[in-house]
Order: sequence, then C-alpha cells, then structure tokens
Amino acid sequence: MSVFNVFNIAGSALMAQSIRLNTTASNMANAESITTADGRPYRAKQVVFEAAPMKEVGSGSRTGLDSETAIGVRVRQVVESAAPQRMVYDPRNPAANEDGYVAMPNVDVVEEMTNMISASRSYQTNVDVMNTAKQLLQRTLTIGQ
Repeated sequence: MSVFNVFNIAGSALMAQSIRLNTTASNMANAESITTADGRPYRAKQVVFEAAPMKEVGSGSRTGLDSETAIGVRVRQVVESAAPQRMVYDPRNPAANEDGYVAMPNVDVVEEMTNMISASRSYQTNVDVMNTAKQLLQRTLTIGQ
C-alpha cells in the first residue's frame, strides 16, 4: 500500500463528514418548517456511511499485497428519518387538522446538535491526520540533507 493512501483515506472521511454536516445544517434550518415544496411537513434526514476500498495512488496498478487494500468511507445514501412527526396544538394555524393539531418536522434539535459536534470533530481529526502525514513526509525528505 502506498504511503499516499493516507491522504485518500482521510480525504474520503472529509467528504463523508462534509455531507453529514450539510445534512445536519439542513435539518436544523427546517426544524420549524411546517411544509415543504410538496406540501408535507419536513422529515429529518440521516446520512448512512459504508466502508469503501480505495484505489491505489499512481499508475492504477496494485503495488501491494491483496491484504493491504486501503479502506476508506463513503456516503451510501441519505435517508429520511422514520421518527413520527411532532404534533403541536395550534387551532389557528391554517395547516392544522380538524382537531387543531399541526404536524411539525420530526427534527430533534438536541440530536442534531450532537450530530453536528460529532461530525465537526471527526472532520477536524481527519484534517489533523492529513497534516501529520504531510509533516512526516516532509521530514522524511530532509533525512538525506
């Protein structure tokens, strides 16, 4: 496995966490949206990750053993949360049903803040991995001087 695969693996994690952060931001922005463009209440979205083999850096040929395949991460899909909608009593709201309840988004703000903190820390950790790998490569180049 090439030493440069560290950058591919950490880069794949940066992309995945970036999508997670964007999804969380969308959920937070729509936490109080009664309806979407299709007329239904907004449903929270969740990101599903999966392990993904990384391509070798270089000519495209494998340089290592099969057991040394680098595994990164990618977003498999973004799914809508299965949690039920919040029902809020507001009989004066035009979107209220016959009992006076309005279906609100199923966004849990505390859960979304936790997701945002987790994603941003994971993102920062992978940036640190890339910076450390860069510093190690730079120091390796100065050994012969």
